Amino acid sequence: MNTPYPFTAVVGMDDLRLALVLNAVSPAVGGVLVRGEKGTAKSTAVRALSALLPELAVVPGCRFSCDPAAPDAGCPDGPHGSEPGVSRPARMVELPVGASEDRLVGALDIERALAEGVKAFEPGLLADAHRGVLYVDEVNLLHDHLIDVLLDAAAMGASYVEREGVSVRHAARFLLVGTMNPEEGELRPQLLDRFGLTVEVAASREPEQRVEVVRRRLAYDDDPAAFAARWAGEETALRERIVAARALLPEVRLGDTALLRIAATCAAFEVDGMRADIVMARTAAALAAWAGRTDVHAEDVRRAALLALPHRRRRNPFDAPGLDEDKLDDTLGQFEEEDEDGSNASGEEEDSDGGDDDPDNGPGNGGPDGSGGGGTPPEPQPEPLAPERPEGTDTPRESAPDQDDTPVEAEPQPQPQGAGAGAREQSAVRAAEPFRTKALSVPGLGEGAAGRRSRARTEHGRTTGARTPRSALTSLHLSATVRAAAPHQRARGRSGPGLVVRRDDLRQATREGREGNLVLFVVDASGSMAARRRMSAVKGAVLSLLLDAYQRRDKVGLVTFRGKEAEVALPPTSSVDAAAARLESLPTGGRTPLAAGLLKAHDVLRVERMRDPARRPLLLVVTDGRATGGPGPVALAERAARLHAAEGTASVVVDCESGPVRLGLAGSLATALGGAAITLDELRADSIAGLVRDVQRDMRADARRGGAQRDVHRTVQRDAQQPDTAAGTAARTAAAASTAAGNGRTRRAA
Repeated sequence: MNTPYPFTAVVGMDDLRLALVLNAVSPAVGGVLVRGEKGTAKSTAVRALSALLPELAVVPGCRFSCDPAAPDAGCPDGPHGSEPGVSRPARMVELPVGASEDRLVGALDIERALAEGVKAFEPGLLADAHRGVLYVDEVNLLHDHLIDVLLDAAAMGASYVEREGVSVRHAARFLLVGTMNPEEGELRPQLLDRFGLTVEVAASREPEQRVEVVRRRLAYDDDPAAFAARWAGEETALRERIVAARALLPEVRLGDTALLRIAATCAAFEVDGMRADIVMARTAAALAAWAGRTDVHAEDVRRAALLALPHRRRRNPFDAPGLDEDKLDDTLGQFEEEDEDGSNASGEEEDSDGGDDDPDNGPGNGGPDGSGGGGTPPEPQPEPLAPERPEGTDTPRESAPDQDDTPVEAEPQPQPQGAGAGAREQSAVRAAEPFRTKALSVPGLGEGAAGRRSRARTEHGRTTGARTPRSALTSLHLSATVRAAAPHQRARGRSGPGLVVRRDDLRQATREGREGNLVLFVVDASGSMAARRRMSAVKGAVLSLLLDAYQRRDKVGLVTFRGKEAEVALPPTSSVDAAAARLESLPTGGRTPLAAGLLKAHDVLRVERMRDPARRPLLLVVTDGRATGGPGPVALAERAARLHAAEGTASVVVDCESGPVRLGLAGSLATALGGAAITLDELRADSIAGLVRDVQRDMRADARRGGAQRDVHRTVQRDAQQPDTAAGTAARTAAAASTAAGNGRTRRAA
């Protein structure tokens, strides 16, 4: 058995260690999401937590870890008697990114269920994680259907396995801990909200701390057992402190003032729902218990807000996580009166004994002997907190260190004739406000990763047929299975009411759902696109398409072309916010090497087809269709476009041409690509919906006006039939005028 890296030997990462410890003290906090760049020991710290969790009492022989004091009445291994429980360590169960649904929820033997009526159930990872920790490394790369299962289990505290009318239920209450690299894509908001706390981690920039990390890691790799033995005292002390905090937690008093602070903070930051308030309350109580207190102070509320709110404030994937600490301090500063426990307005205790309120003063930062050698260094200095982005900043978070996330708009430079030939480069301009786009999809039926864009054969969706299973049966087609088994019942000696079913009778249901695609953007950044308002609108359109790609679970890539060449600004990735950051800082100017951009896109798609042949691409070319540079640039671009058409790549050209005189070059490019061309205005979903609403409103108004006019017309016609009186003469005159007006409206409409 491998020796885990000691939790107390982790250098720095104070917020991460605190968040994990608070969940060990109070599992009701709801878990931790650890966000950070690669190589920052996220997984190491999480796995090290398992050794600190207190032991559990379980029913002997129960595969679902039932509590002997309160066993689950619906446990598949039940009913349980009153036998005494046995103790075992709490489990940390890891969910692999590529796990199947049966591995997560468990597998039901359909053959025995049909033939014998027996619920033969093999528990999955959710059963193993009950009353423990479920750890998902790279949680943002988890398939959507597995995320749905996790959401259901986390919300209900139970897992349900349904297979054609045969169902099994078991308890599944677990602490959810996930790690992710934001550069590889973001989480769905529903799953993001299920994590109680979130922590951002980054590698230290202090040379001394980095040296200490290397020293400890090398010592551990040389002799894991000896390294762990050096930290055994600190591990034991920390485990005992967690047990003491757990025992103290029920006595913690969460006063009205603390609850008001929590509610005011959540309201000030406009978080959705009430889960944030509940998580903050539980976290503040755990902080007090960890500090050895029974009263919650203002500082507990502040630290709880910094851990529980940043990931709940994101409105779209382009928003950077984090809190404006000045606004947080202003909100908490409204409560100037002293707490009921006698603490001052800042939440500090008047006796200022200081040490216990900071978890970093406990075990974990210093070596057993304080020598700093052989993997037992003195206590390192805590890493300074990274500055937070001010609230309300719309600029996407950068994922490359050499890019400025607040590009300054440059004065527009005069453009010479010839579609920007020789134009001077301009600084990046900000994108216009994103909007909801039309649904663009790849034609045909694919078999790629589950998503929400194009039609595909998937594991989930509407049933369209049945087939013989190629591997393990995952979704039974009951009627097809019965039809396959029925002709053989006499030969198989059926004598009772049960159906004699063999494995070769089983039929897999084929389903049709939606897949995610590779959306490759080819963006014209040349001088012909460099007018301030025009490029701002183009960037707003691409951001809108990126947001649509995020919602539809696509991979995205970005190719830009200007000057003399094209470049891959972002290789295909699941991180749409990384693509948005590249786009936001994109400068414009120079010639228009359209052919180079299409050829570069062809190379990117060729490589991606080898990597993931099942994921179908969608090419989005954002340009006005102009091309410059070299002999016959337009013809050269059309030849490059026909390469994509020959390979059957689905393409859409977003025509950015504007002005009273239009050349229609984007339409010709779309024809060469074998795709469609749409304008920026047509890209808006609300433009079509708004047109339909306007037509329907006009039709209803015309109908109302027509009804009133018919009533008047009937009255006039009736009066016109009267004898030659004044009233009859007036009515005949009105009828003639009404007819003339109607004829005029008809001519105008024609």
